[in-house]
Formats: sequence, structure tokens, C-alpha cells
Amino acid sequence: MYLEKIDAAVQEGKAAEVKEYVQKAINGGSSAADILNNGLLSAMGIIGEKFTKNEIYVPEVLLAARAMNVGLTLLEPLFEVEDNQPVGKIVIGTVKGDIHDIGKNLVAMMMKGVGFEIHDIGVNVSPEKFAAKAEEVGADIICISSLLTTTMVNMKIVIDEFVARGIRDKYFIMVGGALITSQFAKQIGADLFSAEAGAAAEIAKSQIAARSH
Repeated sequence: MYLEKIDAAVQEGKAAEVKEYVQKAINGGSSAADILNNGLLSAMGIIGEKFTKNEIYVPEVLLAARAMNVGLTLLEPLFEVEDNQPVGKIVIGTVKGDIHDIGKNLVAMMMKGVGFEIHDIGVNVSPEKFAAKAEEVGADIICISSLLTTTMVNMKIVIDEFVARGIRDKYFIMVGGALITSQFAKQIGADLFSAEAGAAAEIAKSQIAARSH
């Protein structure tokens, strides 16, 4: 019951209602994963589809994302309790010169939703910081985001930094962003690509599962 209300409130960008219904769902015994996947993320999936079809615009997306963040704040402590062992570790950031973070944040939330430990290093991130953080936390996957034509080239510079340090083969590197294509990902030497935040989480999880077998 509350999941449907959470979904509707996120789509309408009503943060106060999201907070109320998420808390009620938690009190009612719903798991954090269920609330995330079937309340918050299901709503953002619809928002994403509407945005792609030009049925809604950036202000509506921002309102929905902010409403979702209110719910996520309530869920984060529960993930720490419920999640005994992460399926893997992810370092995620937006490349140097780019300060866009909505897509990055959505991917990070969805990755967390399928069980990854997330290390979000923010926006305008240098190649050196990507590599250093990956080594520091023992990451499995590096997720690189870019939204601008002028910063897409910096994705390759990040990958080149891993090569120069002799650590490229230790990590799966995933790239994504509004202008990124599978062909571009292949050209710059990335391992993984996703055009959609929800799919990115499933691709990452499948990659880790395949490696463990």
C-alpha cells in the first residue's frame, strides 16, 4: 500500500509525502530493498521514461530526484543493517570539467539497491583521484560519468591513468551519460556501458557474478 504512495509521491516531487510514506513503510516491516526498488526507483524509472519522451522536463526531474533523496536518507541506515556482505565495491564519479550529478547519483543509488558498496567521489574528478580511490578501497568496478561533449574525452584520460599505473586489469570500467554510446565506450577501452541507470546496476551485478564462477 505504502509503496504505491511512495511511487506516486516521488513522481509528483512531493518530498514531505515521500518522507512520511517511507517511514510508515519501514515501521510496517517493509525491507529497505523493497522500498527502494518498488517505491523510489520504480518512480524514477517512470520519470526517466517520461523525460526521454519529452513528456516532462528538467525541473520535474529535479523535483522527483530530490523527493527520492529524502526517502533514500531514511533507507541508508537500514541498508547497512540488512546488507551483511556487499556483492562488490564501486567507485563512481563524474569526470574532470563536468559538474553534472543527477545521472551519477541515480546510478549510485541503483547500484546500492542491488547490494554494492558505493564510494561516490563526486563531480569534476581528476583521473588521479579515480585511480587513487580505486586502489584505496579495493574497488571491483569504476563507474565514470560524463554529460557534456567537451568532457567525454576525459573518460579515456581516466582509463589511460589506470593503464599508466599498471592497474588497468584489476578493475572493470563502466562508462555512461546522456551522450555516451556503446561504440564510444568500446573506442576508449571501457569494459562496460549502460544507457540507463537501472540497467547499469544489473550489468554490474552480472559482471561480478560471472567473475566469481
